[in-house]
Amino acid sequence: MKRKLSSIQRPFLLHISGAYRTTPTAALQTILGIPPLHMQVQFEARFNSIYCQRIPLPSFITGTQPHDLEMKATSWSTHPSEYLKPNQISFEDGEAYIARKDILNIFTDGSKTEHGVGAAFCVLTNDIWAYQWSAKLNDNNTVFQAELTALHEAVIYASHLPNHNTSKIHVDNRASIMASSNSKSTNETARKILKILLSNPRIKVSWVKAHACNIGNERADQLAIDATQHGQPYSHTKLPKLHIKSLLRKRMLEEWQTSWKNGDTGRKIYNIMPSVSLRPTNWIREDVIFFSQHGHFPAYLKRFHLSGSDYCSCGGIGRALHYATECIYTVSWHMRKPAPNFEQEWLKRVANNLVILFQKNNLFTILKFKTKSFL
Repeated sequence: MKRKLSSIQRPFLLHISGAYRTTPTAALQTILGIPPLHMQVQFEARFNSIYCQRIPLPSFITGTQPHDLEMKATSWSTHPSEYLKPNQISFEDGEAYIARKDILNIFTDGSKTEHGVGAAFCVLTNDIWAYQWSAKLNDNNTVFQAELTALHEAVIYASHLPNHNTSKIHVDNRASIMASSNSKSTNETARKILKILLSNPRIKVSWVKAHACNIGNERADQLAIDATQHGQPYSHTKLPKLHIKSLLRKRMLEEWQTSWKNGDTGRKIYNIMPSVSLRPTNWIREDVIFFSQHGHFPAYLKRFHLSGSDYCSCGGIGRALHYATECIYTVSWHMRKPAPNFEQEWLKRVANNLVILFQKNNLFTILKFKTKSFL
């Protein structure tokens, strides 16, 4: 099955890279940052088995339990006849309502920095900061989860206020408002928010433009940023799908790296790129031909029995490096020839140096035509 999937993937790799058809598949995958197809299939199968079939987590995922994962909710959260009143949700900038004295204004925000994930809300009434709340979520939670958590805690706070108080919650994240007002939302936190809003019509949610010098929004933003380092731990928000995907992707990269390291093909590329990555190189077609040494070079043609000699017209061995450093016919575009024992390091430096890469592209264009003319 691996061979069959590889044969399906290979033509696409060749067309994307423009490489010669004899270039090893493993080398093309590493150059383009595209994992072997069977590993990608296994990655998707593992992910779907966890979230669709609800099977136990693989043994290599440690420190996480199935009940820690955020699962997609099914069916409708409420009966179709139940819906929010038109004035409860607003996607227009709510800044114009801040100055009103008869409304309790609550500002929410979520933040994710290199220190972690934080959520917060603050309460403004009669130009006085009456209350504030903040918490530090799991480092693997997303900003969207932080925004929903802040909104959820804000509606809980507003629902416990006396009935004569009208509360307006200002949120700078449209996605969290849309999820919380949608009865078909599959997010559990959004469903909880919707149920509270349905039973408390005096609570209104409005969008406010972020980073627009809005004193309430700026204060909530600063509280959320501070919470990423000093907030109280908050364990009610479960781990997102992205966390499991990142763990499964890491496992796939480890398997790919082992396969690339222990493989028996594409060793010329392996000496230049010993580590695999999902980020493709910025090589053009001529770069692939040069570093893989699969191209119109006499040494290549002799190796595949397409020519009777591997010598260049100048008398040297017709390798790619020969034309780049010493052939008398390409002397105008020569790069400095490395010592034999530093050849691999030289190739690595050339492959990773963008300045040299720009210079040698002109050389490769000449080589592509010069080599043909020398045959």
